[in-house]
Amino acid sequence: MYNPISTEFFDQLTVAMQRKIPSKIEYYQNETQEKSQEKQEIKALVHTMEVIDGFEFLVLDSKEKIRLAWVVKFNGKRHRED
Repeated sequence: MYNPISTEFFDQLTVAMQRKIPSKIEYYQNETQEKSQEKQEIKALVHTMEVIDGFEFLVLDSKEKIRLAWVVKFNGKRHRED
């Protein structure tokens, strides 16, 4: 089921991209980690956002892609309840 991100989260991502702010992202890497609540953490620049197969992703400067629905915290602000 599609769950759009909040306007506040979108604005925070946009500012981080435009100002090239190094960001700390806490997230789940896949559905298995989501179910077991096994979070990952990365520090990187958010390069852009894109839609792949109907899902929204952050694309980092390292080319790593993180599904927006799996982001728990972005720069210390919680965007998802477990």
